[in-house]
Amino acid sequence: MRVEGVAVVTGGASGIGEACCRELTARGARVVALDRDAAKAQALAQEIGARAYVVDVADEEALARVAARVEAEVGPVATLVNCAGVLQPPLRPSELPMALYDEVVRIDQRGTYLACVLFGRRMVERRAGAIVNIASITAMRSVPLHAYAPAKAAVVATTECLAAEWGPAGVRVNVVSPGFTRTPALQAAIDKGERDATALARTAALGRMVEPAEVAQAVAFLCSPLAAAITGVNLPVECGWLAATSWASHGGLRAPA
Repeated sequence: MRVEGVAVVTGGASGIGEACCRELTARGARVVALDRDAAKAQALAQEIGARAYVVDVADEEALARVAARVEAEVGPVATLVNCAGVLQPPLRPSELPMALYDEVVRIDQRGTYLACVLFGRRMVERRAGAIVNIASITAMRSVPLHAYAPAKAAVVATTECLAAEWGPAGVRVNVVSPGFTRTPALQAAIDKGERDATALARTAALGRMVEPAEVAQAVAFLCSPLAAAITGVNLPVECGWLAATSWASHGGLRAPA
């Protein structure tokens, strides 16, 4: 399963973004990592033979300049994967600073939309392209993340809107919703005692967390010709968390017979 052409990954320097850069490179794409962390982005690019550009995806003018540079310096972008995002602690609404709320929405929602528009409009002109946005299972369930979850729900809605808008031009737009994924950020929270790895695993049907490479493999599929007839879908990659959580009302998941 090859992914041809230039593939841009926002938030490409770490976590799921880094895994996507590695997976797409292995699949034959010419990868471009966009990130705010210049050192990490450059180190990854050097390691895997990619290109790296430093940008804040929510800065419209800066991202527009980078999009133009990528097209001029690397080539026409065939694939866009929007991984750039920020997290938030599970605070009560009365304790959640509006500055943090605004930053989550600015990066997770606005940044995703801007990248779609600035790279997608060129795909529309060429009548070809694939975009995969990264949302979250929190977009589909009630959770105590009053900025992050609504922002990710907006990413799902944006994906569906753009899939219909750009489908007639041959541009496919899909979204992957990861479950609890063992990224460096989540692992750091586990190591600090802020999250319970056992509890996170226990709530999924498969009894474990997701690995970043598993999300990247789903992303690569949606970017590939194997998904040529797929657009506007939300693909959960979450070890069965969505199926399992409602079983708590019946005593939880059963032990294997």
